Amino acid sequence: MDIEQLRDYCINKKGVTEHFPFDEVTLVFKVMNKMFALVGLDSWEKGDTKMNLKCDPEWSLELRGEYDSVNPGWHMNKKHWNTVHLNNDVSDQLAFELIDHSYDLVVKSLTKKLREELHNS
Repeated sequence: MDIEQLRDYCINKKGVTEHFPFDEVTLVFKVMNKMFALVGLDSWEKGDTKMNLKCDPEWSLELRGEYDSVNPGWHMNKKHWNTVHLNNDVSDQLAFELIDHSYDLVVKSLTKKLREELHNS
């Protein structure tokens, strides 16, 4: 997967916007102003294709045990976030599934009002 495929997949989800809230190289994808994916563009330029994604804590532990490329979230709450290194032992299909899972977790945590606003947008 390349950065354009990743960006297109994330930005085409309902209610998603992209931001650079921390610096000019950390691309953050948000749904209804809540983060679900972070990508260090400077790392991608160097060939380190990784992203941070929110994940169910139990599934996080399973993924970390099964895949060398799934690690506790760098600079994030390590219980709820993973850093996923792409193009290694994580297939594109699994990466897309993990993006979906992160997005769905964030949507599920939104207030009823925001979920309705997202649904009606």
